[in-house]
Amino acid sequence: MHTVKRFALGFLPGLILLLSSYPALATSVSFEDVMQRNEAPDGVVFEIVSGKADYLRRAIPVVQTQIEQLRQRFPGLPIAVVTHGKEQFALTRDKQKKYAEVHKGIQSLVKDSNVPVHVCGTYADWNGVGETEFPDYVDVAAAGPVQINDYRELGYLLIKVKHP
Repeated sequence: MHTVKRFALGFLPGLILLLSSYPALATSVSFEDVMQRNEAPDGVVFEIVSGKADYLRRAIPVVQTQIEQLRQRFPGLPIAVVTHGKEQFALTRDKQKKYAEVHKGIQSLVKDSNVPVHVCGTYADWNGVGETEFPDYVDVAAAGPVQINDYRELGYLLIKVKHP
């Protein structure tokens, strides 16, 4: 019983902090809404979260296309991507062959499009995955939801990637 109590006392404050800043509570806009603006926003952050391990296979091509369209409409627009669900584990080094196209897409976003891609270090840690298990082109943020809120504080608009 003592172990359960110690776990709860250590786990609950972190969970409360995480949930208090959870982007799901934040207002998001659609890609179409951003495209219809007359002026560029300060930036755009794409949120990807799913319980499906292979979700990035479908989501990354959609995000790449939307980023290209946003940059055509608003050249130089600052953009970031945060993935913080089970799908983020497709981005580990040991999954580079299994998810080769996903990794190639992420590398292209980072290198060619100057779009940082973040994963959630807290969720990774909870699942026994260390920061060094992700390749250098993936930024391991302390917490995905907090990273999104940091972008929102800079004036970025949140686009939640719908299940493609």
